[in-house]
Formats: sequence, C-alpha cells, structure tokens
Amino acid sequence: MRRYMVGGNWKCNGTLAFSKSFPAEVLNGLKFDPSKVDVVVAPTALHLSTVQSVVKNNVHVATQNLSLTGNGAFTGELSAEMIKDMGISHTLTGHSERRTLYHETDQDVAKKTKTALDHGFTVLACIGELLEHRESGKTREVNERQLNAIREHCEDWSKIVIAYEPVWAIGTGKTATPQIAQETHAEIREWLGKNVSKEAQ
Repeated sequence: MRRYMVGGNWKCNGTLAFSKSFPAEVLNGLKFDPSKVDVVVAPTALHLSTVQSVVKNNVHVATQNLSLTGNGAFTGELSAEMIKDMGISHTLTGHSERRTLYHETDQDVAKKTKTALDHGFTVLACIGELLEHRESGKTREVNERQLNAIREHCEDWSKIVIAYEPVWAIGTGKTATPQIAQETHAEIREWLGKNVSKEAQ
C-alpha cells in the first residue's frame, strides 16, 4: 500500500512568533494516523530549532536545503552533519527555486540527495518542468532527466520521496489541474518501475 505524505514549505517566510504559534496552534492539533501518513514541515533554517522544540504529534521537521560541503570554512552553508546533530530527519533537495534562482544543476541536486541519504535523512527530492517545457511537450523528458541524475548517484531509493512541482503553474496564471498532475505522476511511477524497482513505483 502506498504511504502518503503531506508537507508544507515555508520558503523564506515566517517570524519567531509564527515559528512558535503555528506548530503549537495548528500542527500539534492535527489528527492523522502516523502509520499511514507522514506530515512534514520545512521552516527556514533560522527557525528550525524553534519549530522543532514546539512541534509534537508525530510531525517531522525538514530543512529546505543542505550543503554539498561538510563542516568547515563554508560561510552561509548548512552541513548534513549539523542537520543530523539537531535531530532533524528530513530534507528537501532540488526545489525549483534552488534550481532556477540559485542555478543548482541536476548533478548538484543528485549529489545533495546522495549526501542526505548517506547521513540517514529522508529526502523530498523535487522535480518539475518550466512553462516552456510544458508548452513544447517536454514534461516527461525534463522530469526523467532530473530523475536520471539522481539515479546516477543513488542506488537505494527507500528513503527518497519524489515531490513533483509543476513549476509552470507557479505565478503564471496557468493551473495544474488534478488530471495534469495525475498524468505526470503516472509517468514518474512508470519511470520508477523501470529504473528503480516495482516497490518504488
């Protein structure tokens, strides 16, 4: 049976007050069966420890990103070692904004995903196509290119969750209908079945 996941990414938003009140008033009041569904929240790096200290109710805290480098002279980075030391179990990799605004390549994302797995994290690996890809019929090609990069570096996919983002529908006025999303999910599952395992599908 396929396990469900519900996640919320704060992006670069939130205040200290919000990072205390939202987990206490909203997340801690959620009613769900943790044996069937995972609930994940990804606050900013600045608010991670605050959220983690408040949140209960089997809600997982995730980082929005992690560094390709370890500890050392890497100003502004968030190493996997530091994240693990904080007791955080999940991380995003390859979010569309990391790819488009900060020029992370497929290889960067794949290497970050491998680094996260090597440190025991569950990875929400984000993939998705831009508007020009959607309009030119290249959705499948782009998604499979991004997935293939991860496959080059990662053999065990048991802790990888594929998060499909229809990037073309963000701020464009165009809508990714449930049907469009399901069609793309089916293509991703087909790729997983052929290239990873039937279990991953």
